[in-house]
Amino acid sequence: MEKLTGGKAESPRETWLLTGGAGYIGAHVAESLAGAGKRVVVVDDLSTGLASRVPAGAELVTCSVLDTEQLTDVMRRFQVDGVIHLAAKKAVDESVSQPLHYYHQNVRGTASVLEAMSSAGVRRLVFSSSAAVYGVPPAGPVTESTPTAPINPYGATKLICEWLVRDAAPALDLSWISLRYFNVAGAGRPDLGDPGATNLLQLTLQALTRGARPQVFGQSHPTPDGTCIRDYIHVADLADAHLAAVRQLDRPDSPELHDVYNVGCGRGASVLEVLRTVQRVTGIRRPYEIAPARPVDPPDVVADPARIQAELGWSAKHDLDSMVSSAWAAWQHAAVVTVSAGTGSHP
Repeated sequence: MEKLTGGKAESPRETWLLTGGAGYIGAHVAESLAGAGKRVVVVDDLSTGLASRVPAGAELVTCSVLDTEQLTDVMRRFQVDGVIHLAAKKAVDESVSQPLHYYHQNVRGTASVLEAMSSAGVRRLVFSSSAAVYGVPPAGPVTESTPTAPINPYGATKLICEWLVRDAAPALDLSWISLRYFNVAGAGRPDLGDPGATNLLQLTLQALTRGARPQVFGQSHPTPDGTCIRDYIHVADLADAHLAAVRQLDRPDSPELHDVYNVGCGRGASVLEVLRTVQRVTGIRRPYEIAPARPVDPPDVVADPARIQAELGWSAKHDLDSMVSSAWAAWQHAAVVTVSAGTGSHP
């Protein structure tokens, strides 16, 4: 059964529904929209999200995106003007071991959102995609026209969802924007940190605070220091990219918009650069451990953000130091909360 916080209110000019809005990225997007004066309705099954992350004043409906009937009812009830679809499974390793689960959750979930939008007459969509759709791109900055060739089920589901949105749009009279995120990091506030430990920054913080050596997968890549280079984007900047997409879809002169944008800084940081920054910010210094290189790791993946800068007026504001400092503050906050709760270890 759905759980509603707050009653039905007079609908303002714009109401945006966020699937997965109680998650790490979703909570930041919800904050950004609310701060811009949008009415926010969050739909989240709370399997990984937290109700406490939903900003004050936003509505929370506990619901799975797979429940098309309930989604349709929510869109009608709150007179939704547009949808930001963030809800998805996103762990690459898990997608390899559970591909059917990922296809069901991500692809079927997106189809359900589109079906609900069609039934409720909602015509604007921002879709949460990923740089994983590019797989191992050729050398040089990654543009939106770089060939897509995902190398894992997670990336494949995101690309298929993009195709699904693109193909459904003419039939549903849908305007849409797909945002391909690069490596998301940092926190807008200490209480909105990334609860997972699957990316380099979180894994490094975990290792250093637990007395272990951070792992580096290979040091013979064709890069200046031999380690992989990635484009890291602060989650607060990513949230503002969603707001820029919403504003673009709101424009009266773009009623049939359909576009794909990379969301990255346009500059890369190597694994060793990230490790050095983490050690400097935290003050915890331990030698790293070289592990065998993973054959599926491309040496250098950096976004070309020129298109989103030119067309949506968005650009990243935070640097690597800011990402690491905010992630460290969030890590410390979570540790204090965990100790206070009596579990004795970081979540």
